[in-house]
Amino acid sequence: MANLRERVLDDAKTLKLPLSAESLDAALARAEQEGLAHLNFLGRILGEPAARSRQRAIERRIRDAKFHEDKNLSDFDWKFNAPAIDRAQIEQLATGEFVRRGENLVMVGQSGVGKSFLLQAIAKRLCELGYRVRYTTSAALLDDLRKALAEQSLPCRVRYWARFDLVIIDEFGFDRIERGECPQAANLFYKVIDARSRKRSTALATNIDFEAWSDYLGDPPLAMAFLDRVVDGAVLLKIRGKSYRAHRAKKPPNPPNPDAT
Repeated sequence: MANLRERVLDDAKTLKLPLSAESLDAALARAEQEGLAHLNFLGRILGEPAARSRQRAIERRIRDAKFHEDKNLSDFDWKFNAPAIDRAQIEQLATGEFVRRGENLVMVGQSGVGKSFLLQAIAKRLCELGYRVRYTTSAALLDDLRKALAEQSLPCRVRYWARFDLVIIDEFGFDRIERGECPQAANLFYKVIDARSRKRSTALATNIDFEAWSDYLGDPPLAMAFLDRVVDGAVLLKIRGKSYRAHRAKKPPNPPNPDAT
């Protein structure tokens, strides 16, 4: 039995299974005490290390997504903009079916209605389901592509952005593109979208309607091609609600507590 125990531990090491001698001994003792069937015993041995490995993988995917904020759907204020935001639809998006089908997601609405919150919360849930996600803003993406262009590594960088199951481009249209600084801006955006088109999902949050994209990108023909690849077959959510930030800003400060002095 001692030789068999050592062989099991050695086999686990060879297979890179996280099975320690202490865990094996504890499982053997419990199996003998409870008279566990072979399959139940195997489940006891593999269950805990497998759960730890899955949790580490989830944490790694969330870290690699580079979210700006740690958001959860359970923390969202669903009542504030209830007429404008369909909770059931958001929860359905968080199942990842649209990513599995390779569909895009476009959220349109004024600043402050919760687009960034919802996209990051949905994407965090997708990380937990095993999808590879990358969050960025349009300004950060453009800056990244500009640097790659200057370093003559643009094809490699486009492949980087093409490999994720879901790429979120937040704040699209938030700042006017400085075409004087980067005349290729529209073309750079298009390269990433085209590389992902019909293969991987892209989520876009914007505060400008589709008809204004041409003016924003500064290249009408390329803007139409960009729009076609993003919007064709995409899930479109137009959120016409109130601004959370404006609502919070209007709240009067708490009155001083006379008992505190």
